[in-house]
Amino acid sequence: MHEMGIAMQIIKIAVASIPADLKKPQVKRVNIKVGKLSAVVPESLRFCFQIAVQDTPLCDAELNIEEIPLKIRCTDCNVEWTAHEPVFVCRNCNGTSVEMLSGRELDITSIEVIDKNA
Repeated sequence: MHEMGIAMQIIKIAVASIPADLKKPQVKRVNIKVGKLSAVVPESLRFCFQIAVQDTPLCDAELNIEEIPLKIRCTDCNVEWTAHEPVFVCRNCNGTSVEMLSGRELDITSIEVIDKNA
């Protein structure tokens, strides 16, 4: 399950992003984008994240996952569509020259941190 490795990297990045001047920092939420073709199972990633955050400043953090659909554009006729399976043939002209516009993302978009002493 490669989701555990991904969860651990998310935690490492989030911890490194905590401002040094906070006395008792707590990460409230980590927001990420996961594309449909990223080979990440959101439920597995959430499960692994909850296990891996124990004894870290993220121990009470929520992992908010925005799933990004697979969007494709035909480079022959410029038609764009959302694909629900990895079939890369244009629905308009049957061309096979296509470009993926989204669906491969695996990005941390924001990390919400609070200072428990504030």
